[in-house]
Amino acid sequence: MLPTLSGLAAGLSLIVAIGAQNAFVLRQGLARRHVPLVIAVCAASDAVLIAAGVAGLGALVTHAPVALEIVRWGGAAFLIGYGIRAAVRAWRGESLQGAGESATRTWGPVLATTLALTWLNPHVYLDTVVLLGSMAAAHGDDRWLFGAGAMAGSVLWFSALGLGARLLEPVFRRRSAWRVLDGVIALIMVALAAQLLLN
Repeated sequence: MLPTLSGLAAGLSLIVAIGAQNAFVLRQGLARRHVPLVIAVCAASDAVLIAAGVAGLGALVTHAPVALEIVRWGGAAFLIGYGIRAAVRAWRGESLQGAGESATRTWGPVLATTLALTWLNPHVYLDTVVLLGSMAAAHGDDRWLFGAGAMAGSVLWFSALGLGARLLEPVFRRRSAWRVLDGVIALIMVALAAQLLLN
């Protein structure tokens, strides 16, 4: 039980930090659009990456600088594009019914955005495959219990964020609240893109 709890704590400590993926999950949760799909994709992606780390693929990731460079530049470009879209929504003051939300009413764009925010982020490989993989290796034969705990942490966090966002709905009935949220999302996206390009 101890390795599982250790994995749960480690997983939560890495994914709770505000980032591009969490900001998107929060926004979809507030909009109540395709939330189960977003949660499932984020949690399943984390499970695959954590399993890869526990299986020992962290060494492969750290020794594939070309692949990480491709992901870094692609991820930065995507984050800048998404940040610009969020900034435009903030400038126009679009709420849930705004024209900028029309694309998120169908599941296709939501799925594509969720996958991009997850798999085009080099930090997710370093956090899940390398870092969690290294921590799991320290548990020896119990490393898969550690991995299961980390996966459970991912499911718990994304479920709480996506489904719990509705508790903030009274605040986001105001257009000004959406402008602030989209402004913050834009800043997060651009800051993360800059971090990817500069580091």
